[in-house]
Amino acid sequence: MKKYLALTKVGILEKLNFRGSIYINLIGNLIYLIVTYYLWKAVYMSVETGTVNGMSFYDTMIYLVLAATISMIMGSRVVWWMGMDYQSGQVGIDLLKPMNYLVYWFFFESGEYIVSIITLFIPTFCIVYVLTKGMIVLGVNIIFFVISLILSILINYFIDFIVGILCFYTQSIWGINIMKEVVVALLSGARIPLVFFPVVLRNLCKYLPFQYIYNTPLTIILSHNCKLTEYMHLLLIQIVWVIITGILAALVWKNSKKLITVNGG
Repeated sequence: MKKYLALTKVGILEKLNFRGSIYINLIGNLIYLIVTYYLWKAVYMSVETGTVNGMSFYDTMIYLVLAATISMIMGSRVVWWMGMDYQSGQVGIDLLKPMNYLVYWFFFESGEYIVSIITLFIPTFCIVYVLTKGMIVLGVNIIFFVISLILSILINYFIDFIVGILCFYTQSIWGINIMKEVVVALLSGARIPLVFFPVVLRNLCKYLPFQYIYNTPLTIILSHNCKLTEYMHLLLIQIVWVIITGILAALVWKNSKKLITVNGG
């Protein structure tokens, strides 16, 4: 593990080396928070009951702002790096390293995950908590949220890795990655809470891994009176998807590395 933890350290140092991007992301998130507040405030002012599909104004605002923050954490550059390494021929050198390629990229990205959580998610969470006047219940759900967020990162990483491997077939990753980001953003609840979706589309999302990246941890953090068994059920489903996407990523990599054609270098 020592060599992989060294990659985490490199990822942290690289992220901290570009402090300007951290400040810009935080400011951008604050602007998004303000826009989201007034946009959904207008929506809920037109509703007499004060709730839409079981979500209050504060529930919706918390959901969307935290979803945007988690999206920045999940904004992995693995897909782009894998594409560039393939086109430049760097992947040939990577294969010579005494590391598992799938594990190598995860630990390199883990440094960025850690920095983003500390510098972006925690400050945003505190600001949202204050602005919503403590609408987020701080209890055992926080523990389950942290576990759920880690599982979400794993699911998202494995999906990104699979998409990155596709460049071995297409020799270009831009269009495929853009399409992936749109699909994940839509079907995960990252842009619109899934409770606002039509029933048919909501039911379809249950059989896809995307909602377990955003919707599950956000559901946990917004829960007020969920039972322990309900939390465990949500985490169990996430664990199943971690296993499924992890196995798929390993299989895709095993079959795809035989097709590598180094064009650069």
